[in-house]
Amino acid sequence: MHVSVTRLRLASWLTAPAFLSASGESARQAKTVPGFRAGRLLVDKGRVFWTLTAWSDIEAMKAYRDAAAHAAIMPKLAEWCDEAAVAHWQAPDGALPPWTEAHERLSTEGRASRLRKPSTRHAALIFPPPAVSRWRDQPM
Repeated sequence: MHVSVTRLRLASWLTAPAFLSASGESARQAKTVPGFRAGRLLVDKGRVFWTLTAWSDIEAMKAYRDAAAHAAIMPKLAEWCDEAAVAHWQAPDGALPPWTEAHERLSTEGRASRLRKPSTRHAALIFPPPAVSRWRDQPM
């Protein structure tokens, strides 16, 4: 299965209403795409949002990435975020990997997105592991 992790840090809480609305639409869209296996959303400390998704293959993930709701939110992230990164890898079929693995993969194999005003940590992919709790970590 193809796994994808994203980590986004909003530069300001002022963008949160628009971000939360658009990301909610994007999460609902993911569940309708053929090949979607599972997903988790994690609201972390410090205006940070994580996603962890599993797909039957990379083509299914790309179909989601390029479809309506997700494609519409992508250009806005350059304005809304001061940190944004993504990583992809192949994993055995089954459950989503734990957040610890997602953090490790993002830190070592991730790609920083182009942002208008990146933080000093952005390009180096230096960030703490997610603070996971049952209130912060929810299925898609």
